[in-house]
Amino acid sequence: MPTHLAQKYGPWAIIAGGSDGVGAAFAHELATRGVNIVLVARRAPVLESFADDIRAQHDVEVRTVALDLSAAAAMSELERITADLEVGLFVYNAGSDDYSTEFLDKDLNNHLSLVHRNCTSVLEATYRFGAPMVARGRGAVVLLTSGAAWAGGATHATYGATKAFDLILAESLWAEWHPKGVDVLSLVLGATDTPSLHRALGARATSRADLADPADVAREALDHLADGPTWLFGNENPTGGSPFGSIDRRDAVLAMSRGTAGTDTATARH
Repeated sequence: MPTHLAQKYGPWAIIAGGSDGVGAAFAHELATRGVNIVLVARRAPVLESFADDIRAQHDVEVRTVALDLSAAAAMSELERITADLEVGLFVYNAGSDDYSTEFLDKDLNNHLSLVHRNCTSVLEATYRFGAPMVARGRGAVVLLTSGAAWAGGATHATYGATKAFDLILAESLWAEWHPKGVDVLSLVLGATDTPSLHRALGARATSRADLADPADVAREALDHLADGPTWLFGNENPTGGSPFGSIDRRDAVLAMSRGTAGTDTATARH
């Protein structure tokens, strides 16, 4: 069993949003590589069932933590619960959103909850769990973001803004922490074959042939943890810049709003 990730970064990984989709794929891939797993998500029965699957397939320890990551005290509670573990990897995967309605057609509390889950909780998680990594001189953080971060667009104002926050946060932390032995990766996804995407798009998702496979996403990200700050999954130049290139910001916003130019970059669900 390959164990180089555990040896390089540490024996435990936390996956926030780890019950299905890309988070579940990260759990399987990390377990395959000999890393013990802490699964974090809201639904306790789903978490426990998935944890049993991991234990049955891989020779690793698995813990589950049922938490709503949009709750104010979620990260401090997660830190308390895992205080006895050396967490060497932290994957923040939560943050999908059904943004198929215009800004004012969604309740304000929904916007605020999304901002807390995708921005405040992400910042707090990197602060609380990144600090011990920097102190030890080893560790890795993966923040999942979206092509929606590249430019604004109709019907995904809050989601796109939060994912831009995650993108810039990860890149900035990479600049600070990479010289100190901690790898940080901003993982940019397009449309991915996950339960949340299917719930959002229904038959439109089922009929598509261009959806990324979550297992491929997790495998590629873990293979390239040290190749940050940013990895564009499925791109011919995964360490390159925005797919909009030198296009004017206004044209990029109009293209994003039409759902063209980087097709469905604004529909990444994980």
